[in-house]
Amino acid sequence: MPPEVSPLAPATFPKLPDINGVRLAALACGLRYKGRTDLLLAEFAPGTTVAGVLTQSTAASASVLKCRESLGGGVAGALIVNSGNANAFTGIKGTQAVENITSAVGSAVGCAGAEVFSASTGVIGEPMDDDKITSALADLKNALGGGSSAWEAAAGAIMTTDTFAKAATATTKIGNTVVSINGIAKGSGMIAPDMATMLSFVFTDAAIDAKDLQQMLGELNQKSFNSITVDSDTSTSDTLLAFATGAAANDKNAEMDEFKNALGELLLDLAHQVVRDGEGASKFITVNVSGAESETAAKVIAMAIANSPLVKTAIAGEDANWGRIVMAVGKSGEDANRDKLSISIGGVEIAADGAAAPNYDETPVAKHMKGQNIDISVDVGVGKGCWTVWTCDLTHGYISINADYRS
Repeated sequence: MPPEVSPLAPATFPKLPDINGVRLAALACGLRYKGRTDLLLAEFAPGTTVAGVLTQSTAASASVLKCRESLGGGVAGALIVNSGNANAFTGIKGTQAVENITSAVGSAVGCAGAEVFSASTGVIGEPMDDDKITSALADLKNALGGGSSAWEAAAGAIMTTDTFAKAATATTKIGNTVVSINGIAKGSGMIAPDMATMLSFVFTDAAIDAKDLQQMLGELNQKSFNSITVDSDTSTSDTLLAFATGAAANDKNAEMDEFKNALGELLLDLAHQVVRDGEGASKFITVNVSGAESETAAKVIAMAIANSPLVKTAIAGEDANWGRIVMAVGKSGEDANRDKLSISIGGVEIAADGAAAPNYDETPVAKHMKGQNIDISVDVGVGKGCWTVWTCDLTHGYISINADYRS
């Protein structure tokens, strides 16, 4: 029985246009799930450039290690993604499975195995049955195509405990040339990316050198996927890859600011969707920290608040217990001036100058806490550093999902 869709989910799946130079196909190969797609193949036009940011986990999956190696070439011919098995902590067999899969995909689409990028998500520590994937390649290749339905099927094929498929699209310009960007993502639990079973793939027809795309993606990732958390757990499989087919034939030397802004907004949209599908989530929480010693310090403090089980459960219970926010700031390890600390929830000042705000009225805050979107702002009174992170509440649903994940 499929899980109940998150109450924070978008009303509809967006209509994604085709990206010139990209063909997609998705099907069910039965790695773990019955009656649902679990395998995605994307084929790219010759000369497609690629960039990526990958998990910093020291227990990275075999697919992550292969991607890290292949990114050095800067060129992509295909992408293969499976759900249901993370192919992590599977030793030499896992490494060989990835080699078998990428080699077979390369033969199927006509590119070198080193130009095939792979990603896997699902249970850790279970051997990968790569035969199920390679035996499905002929059907996948025959099904390659486009259209909005193909993009929705692709987004659905990479889900695990997700309750809805995640996608975003943007149209922008490089110089005088119109370019398109599509992105899909999956993630619901084990989410505290450090580039957790967080995967995202972005496709554009823009012409961009791999080095320039890598620099752009690495920077934009910091304020999108690397600024979200559901449960503070970093996956062995975190992967964000961007593919640029070059079909738009724009001038590579033209100003890229407009494209970069559009890409950044698309990545943030996808990152927010991951949080909105947090396992058991009922509230989408924005945590703004200002007045910190540096941006890095502000992020550490914001993450301490966002990852606090006590803060998250108070929000789940719609309790404006701001003392727990004070606690989280204090445990972060970063400088904070206790006597200048201020806290607001829903735009209402609760604490100021290190104490409860004079004439504080909890009525509007209590009303805000009953909504789906919760805003917390904290100024720690030390410097000018600021950062924003996004998280969700912690409910009984999270425990229920993870207590029987392998059942």
